[in-house]
Amino acid sequence: MAKIIVVTSGKGGVGKTTTSASFASGLAIRGHKTVVIDFDVGLRNLDLIMGCERRVVYDFVNVINGEATLTQALIKDKRLENLYVLAASQTRDKDALTKEGVGKVIDELSQNFEFVICDSPAGIETGAHLAMYFADEAIVVTNPEVSSVRDSDRMLGLLASKSRRAEQGETPIKEHLLLTRYNPERVVKGEMLGVEDVEEILAIRLLGVIPVMLIVGIFVFSLLHLAPGDPAAIIAGDTATAQDIARIRTNLGLDRPLLDQFASWGWATLNMPARGPDAWPSMRRPIRSGACSTRSPTASNLARSLTAARPVRFDRARMSESEWP
Repeated sequence: MAKIIVVTSGKGGVGKTTTSASFASGLAIRGHKTVVIDFDVGLRNLDLIMGCERRVVYDFVNVINGEATLTQALIKDKRLENLYVLAASQTRDKDALTKEGVGKVIDELSQNFEFVICDSPAGIETGAHLAMYFADEAIVVTNPEVSSVRDSDRMLGLLASKSRRAEQGETPIKEHLLLTRYNPERVVKGEMLGVEDVEEILAIRLLGVIPVMLIVGIFVFSLLHLAPGDPAAIIAGDTATAQDIARIRTNLGLDRPLLDQFASWGWATLNMPARGPDAWPSMRRPIRSGACSTRSPTASNLARSLTAARPVRFDRARMSESEWP
């Protein structure tokens, strides 16, 4: 029998579909036959992320209604031998899903797959309820913001009371927390909840922390270096001397080779503790331990694989008047 895992949160835009696609791909890479199901009827996006949007002929609702078989509706990934996608309908509404129909599809998939990943839609309506109803485990994706955490807490209550396991008195669904869009600097400023705050509120096992997506870090770093002008000269101002600009370039590490700068920038970010502005390292002095490394191995590996560098903090207040024109 397959293990059924739901990726849920309650709030939209926190990264459920991206997590579902990444998680399913990781399982397939490790040799596990995996299928990922899009439960967001009417607003499907999983097929886009998986790169199979042009190959959707039959969907989840077609299978439930008996208009197509699972073999016809399942889309095999072109890159991973063990990965399959079952897309949601783009033209039906959420009422097209029924408990009996979904249960029948999941039971059939369980006979042929090791893992069934259910990508839940936002909210607590029919699609979200049915996505979690048959689950054995749940990954609760949340942002470190009050509204997102509150919605996730609500979803935890539903997982504990309205799942098949709860109704039949079986072992409760195993719950895991994935914290996305974490920004240590905003935590220090009091604009965002910290990791410990979220863990205390939700009281479930932390699976991982994802500060910044790799592609965003690369894009921002490249933009800073491809944009016209010298960053050091812009920081120094119009009245700065050549010596002032040179000193700023040295302090920021801008006099080093580009790849060396990016490597130091990335290393500093992946080992960055959330201890305040003084903890933000310069490019020349990457710190040795950080928030990611103090978490569980699973959390550390996930964060390291999906995160990347953010720009160094240049603190004018810490420079003397002689150093800052």
